[in-house]
Amino acid sequence: MFVLDKGTRFVIPRTEMTYPGHNLKLHQNAADPVKCPVDHVMADFEDACPYEFKGEKSRKVMVEALNTLDFGKKVVTIRPNNIHSPFFKGDMEAIVMGAPNRFHGIVLPKTRGPEEIREVSKLLDDLEKRAGWKYPIQIESLIETPHSLIKAYEIATASDRMCGLIFGIADFAANIGVREIVERQNENFHYAKQATVVAAKAAGLHAVDNVYLRLWRREDSPERVAELQRGLREKNVGAANLGMDGTWVIHPQQAPICNECYTPSKEQVEEARRVIRLYHEKGGGSMADPKTGEMIDEATIKIALMDLAKGAQAGMVDQVELKDWSEKSRSITGYDILELMRRVA
Repeated sequence: MFVLDKGTRFVIPRTEMTYPGHNLKLHQNAADPVKCPVDHVMADFEDACPYEFKGEKSRKVMVEALNTLDFGKKVVTIRPNNIHSPFFKGDMEAIVMGAPNRFHGIVLPKTRGPEEIREVSKLLDDLEKRAGWKYPIQIESLIETPHSLIKAYEIATASDRMCGLIFGIADFAANIGVREIVERQNENFHYAKQATVVAAKAAGLHAVDNVYLRLWRREDSPERVAELQRGLREKNVGAANLGMDGTWVIHPQQAPICNECYTPSKEQVEEARRVIRLYHEKGGGSMADPKTGEMIDEATIKIALMDLAKGAQAGMVDQVELKDWSEKSRSITGYDILELMRRVA
């Protein structure tokens, strides 16, 4: 969870759009609320940046974009080259020193273990102090190797700056020798995806799914566009059912479908309200829902609370209402599921 605006706003991203950081036009498009309706943008120094632009060329563009563009309410992050790259420290110094208080987080690629998170956090301590930052830069870590998956919980808990884990399917597939990364990916990578989710949630962080690599083009037939959109939706509905909070996207065209996949419908929100209200009106315990015949108890109420929390992120549920219901649950169980999962600021 990104904690923003001096702790008054929190964001669990449904959509994180990555784009090459060396191109000012792409920064401008990313900042546009209409062209790019995502929760989070990530400008990239790493894989998406051509060799000829690595170093000073891309850093200059990045700092200009951060200091001149208004990204509105979006979470703004940067992916530097990985910690073992000769470009890493230069990337970090350029953006932290050159654009103080103008972005929110670092997405750390190719993370191997918790010691790297601690090293980055220590570097940020120094750079923030020198540049006069008024808030701490947060860290999302990419889980994209078998080694990092095994150490995912240690990575997630290595620093107070940690806010999320992201599953990186392409590098992970290369490491374990899997060719197919689009079709049936939630089945083929079921263990890796849910292990990432479990590690993230155990640490109170958000979990973000990998990109869907297929895009539709203007010249594609309506049937082809529908096929690709169906694949995008199926992948993300499946990932949401594994516990993912959101997904990376590689083009704004993917954002509306993806946002929808990680947002409860109005009907789901109303059903969550109904069940929670019924449960507390009847005095708790285990009971049959008179509408559906299904059994309700405190555990199922927590599922409904999580739906309301997701609805609050999408502006469908008032934070005061969410807090009231979560406090009722805590008064009975002794703990707050939303606080434990960091779904409230």
